[in-house]
Amino acid sequence: MSDEKYVAYVGTYTHENSEGIYVYDVNTKTGELTERSLAYINNPSYVCVSHDGKYLYSIADEGVASFSIDKNGDLTKMNQCWIGGMRGCYVEVDSQNRFLFVGGYHDGRVTMMRLNKDGSIRGISDGIFHQGLAISATERRLDHPKVSCVKLTPDEKYLCAADYGLNQVKVYKVDYNMGKLKLVDIVRCTLDSAPRSIRFSEDGSFMYVLTELANNIEVYKFTDENDDPEFEKIQDVSVCDDYTYAPASSCMALTEDGKYVYVSIDGLNEIAILRRSAKTGKLSMEQSVPVSGDFPKSLAILPDDKHYVVLNHDTDEIRVFESHHDKKYSLMNAAPVKVGKPNCIKLHKLA
Repeated sequence: MSDEKYVAYVGTYTHENSEGIYVYDVNTKTGELTERSLAYINNPSYVCVSHDGKYLYSIADEGVASFSIDKNGDLTKMNQCWIGGMRGCYVEVDSQNRFLFVGGYHDGRVTMMRLNKDGSIRGISDGIFHQGLAISATERRLDHPKVSCVKLTPDEKYLCAADYGLNQVKVYKVDYNMGKLKLVDIVRCTLDSAPRSIRFSEDGSFMYVLTELANNIEVYKFTDENDDPEFEKIQDVSVCDDYTYAPASSCMALTEDGKYVYVSIDGLNEIAILRRSAKTGKLSMEQSVPVSGDFPKSLAILPDDKHYVVLNHDTDEIRVFESHHDKKYSLMNAAPVKVGKPNCIKLHKLA
């Protein structure tokens, strides 16, 4: 890993001092970030990198935008397209660069965008608006559809869409030939939990759903026989104990070796680190880490599975920590990097 080179892409909100997607060289030994370039774009609040490392896709005020990635990791904009609805909040791309999937928080829409062979975005292939109102356990919360995350299963047969407003994960079968989505299942999360983020174990056996209002991770065993996907809930595990400051769980990431799950908690300004059993898929709390800033909206785990990067949105900074799992604590590892309203970070390994 010492000879491998990485860059980090940080998407921001540009209504104050930032100007787009910031590109940083990553020191994989220390976790330090050094700014190398900037790609100008309006409010790139979420980005993703194609599996082959050739392209980056970003949310933008105008819809979604595509960028080519050069050998140094710098970005060149190719094009942008409207998504057929209100502003998106999440993007996902399949491993063969056929389609881009967009989650719409403001209008509860899932959009499927066809890609060109050069990686640019061709246009809308399919779009589905979620419908209904949330059922509340306390009658204090009435909400409408809000798609907060869209995630392909590891075999890419299905697209899972977390609906924050409806307390559901809708499961769509992906027809890559026709460019269509078909609803085949609905995972009903705990009432008033507000599912925010979805991740899968690398082997595809377990789905992890982070909930913003219940502040827990719902763990599901995933099986698929004869095109009949099944999600069996096997665990609910809390990511925090202190509800004094109205915590709101925001981002979730798994280490490359699959042994740990990291969660950022906005209201508490903390990172929760949970140990994961590869055999059972279940989680157990290991440590909680203060982030020395406000509103940690996103995080990324470096490939050494020891250093991790936290974006403190409201204090306009990036901080790096080193985890010590044997002693169950983390230490800040570098001086903070200043950037306006950071919201998303993705690591990219250079060829």
